[in-house]
Amino acid sequence: QVTLVESGGGLVQAGGSLTLSCAASGFTASSIAMGWFRRAPGKEREFVAAIASRGSSADYADSVKGRFTISRDNAKNTEYLQMNTLKPEDTAVYYCAARPVRTIVGAYTPKTREWEYEYWGQGTQVTVSS
Repeated sequence: QVTLVESGGGLVQAGGSLTLSCAASGFTASSIAMGWFRRAPGKEREFVAAIASRGSSADYADSVKGRFTISRDNAKNTEYLQMNTLKPEDTAVYYCAARPVRTIVGAYTPKTREWEYEYWGQGTQVTVSS
């Protein structure tokens, strides 16, 4: 059974930093694409960042470029989202997403769309106060 467990959310003042973690377990595939999405109050869930299962290619939403950094530890099947210079508009529930990658080309391409992911974490709340 595949599970994704997020941690690291919380309350922080504007300008502060937080690091989210997502530990994946239960995958039998050796190559797993991972990403982060978020849902702000009253809004649709949106893409935040994604990292390829191989190599270091990453992609970010325009709203977080230069402030957020996604990374992963393949040995631990864990991804991280370092969030700096947080703004009140970053307040949201953050979701980890993952899927097995079945092609070599796909392994080097970050997945940026919700429908590309098969598994989701339960979400972790990030609140940024002004």
